[in-house]
Amino acid sequence: MENLLKLAMAQIAPVWLDKKATLQKIESYILEAAAQESELVVFGEALLPGYPFWLALTNGAAWDLKVNKEIHAHYARNAIQIEEGELDGICKLAKEYHISIYLGIIERAADRGGHSLYCSLVYIDGNGKICSVHRKLQPTYDERLTWAAGDGHGLQVHRLKQFTVGGLNCWENWMPLPRAALYGQGENLHIAVWPGSEHNTKDITRFIARESRSYVVSVSSLMKKEDFPKNTPYLEMILAEAPDVLANGGSCIAGPDGEWLIAPVLHEEGLIYCTLDFDRVYGERQNFDVAGHYSRPDVTQLTVNRARQTTVGFKD
Repeated sequence: MENLLKLAMAQIAPVWLDKKATLQKIESYILEAAAQESELVVFGEALLPGYPFWLALTNGAAWDLKVNKEIHAHYARNAIQIEEGELDGICKLAKEYHISIYLGIIERAADRGGHSLYCSLVYIDGNGKICSVHRKLQPTYDERLTWAAGDGHGLQVHRLKQFTVGGLNCWENWMPLPRAALYGQGENLHIAVWPGSEHNTKDITRFIARESRSYVVSVSSLMKKEDFPKNTPYLEMILAEAPDVLANGGSCIAGPDGEWLIAPVLHEEGLIYCTLDFDRVYGERQNFDVAGHYSRPDVTQLTVNRARQTTVGFKD
């Protein structure tokens, strides 16, 4: 039925900073979701190849520190260059099983010189096409020591059956204007991806659902002390400061009325399934529609620059 959408939240740990092994793990979960007839599978923020947990554990803000340079270089080597076809295997699975995918990656963007890293949310449709790459607009706190700021190019929405789906990374979900940019394009299924932990997801998931009268799907990753691979640079230093649990999950889904469909799930690795009914969106929009009958564009409007930013333009 066109008004029903079966989705899977992939609450998993990466093979930290190992893109090849993490890609294999992601592909195995796509196959598992497809076997359960899921039409959309969502993975957490920066899952491929992992969140930069080391920054809080190795004096990450120290200027010119050897440890930070070497771990950052390792991170860059394991980041994804989409232009080199590094997501082709995932796209092939999406097409073969007609399953759409939201995936959080660390992108080493060729169109910005190929050295800086961006926290990007990639949407791949059921035809295996990469439809948008949203680079996180504002890295949060110590993330700024390793990630560059993105642009508005990825503030796009996509049709998925009767739904209109869009997404944001982590704390940019707290930014009212990027949310408004998605609402104005008709978003009614909002994807919020996180590195993990219910302190991120437990309040804002229901808040955005209540504000937008949309479904909100928050997907988090997991990370425990034992998840750091043995070949991690400066592993002993990281483990000496790391807590036992760095990310405890917290994936959850709120309905268009702001109430839980799935409350935050903690410490459990695997796929979490839910079927969404589009008719509930229409029901809740009857009394409040933030971009429709309850808006006043004659008084306030938002202008969005969706141009992909680049340092140079060539005229040959």
